Amino acid sequence: MNLNIPQDLSPHSRVWIFQCNRAFRAQEELEINEQLYNFYVQWKSHGDDVKSWAKIVYHQFIVVVADETNCAVGGCSTDGMTRLIKSIERQYSIDLFDRLTITFLVKDKAEQLPMNQVKYALEKGYIETDTLLFNNLVDTKEKLENEWLVPLNKSWLWNRIVN
Repeated sequence: MNLNIPQDLSPHSRVWIFQCNRAFRAQEELEINEQLYNFYVQWKSHGDDVKSWAKIVYHQFIVVVADETNCAVGGCSTDGMTRLIKSIERQYSIDLFDRLTITFLVKDKAEQLPMNQVKYALEKGYIETDTLLFNNLVDTKEKLENEWLVPLNKSWLWNRIVN
């Protein structure tokens, strides 16, 4: 999967994923990506520049990556990012902190299901055991690039729905 994250960011860079409760509209993506860009090009931690990147991907997720090789992202810096995300929520009347909705990649499109309906969707054939799930628990650039999309039956969710 190619997310177009700059190659000069360390594979161990820290990652945050904010899943939107709906797909972003084209104009929203342009506006939000501009806000994200304006944030990360001036992002600082303890006075030092944070080497970072942020963008909307799959029309559904805001992904933020911070390379902490030379500058650790402290609490105040993380708070600044959270303020931006909360501001985006208010501006566009969206939810970026819902952790009870699961997103699958179905026919190259992000499709959401409430967590409590995943088992039903599997039983009815709306999704399969190998349907790709967005694993928003990944926490590094390397994991984002290699483990963000995983088959349902190889995901953290699998044991919760088969039992």
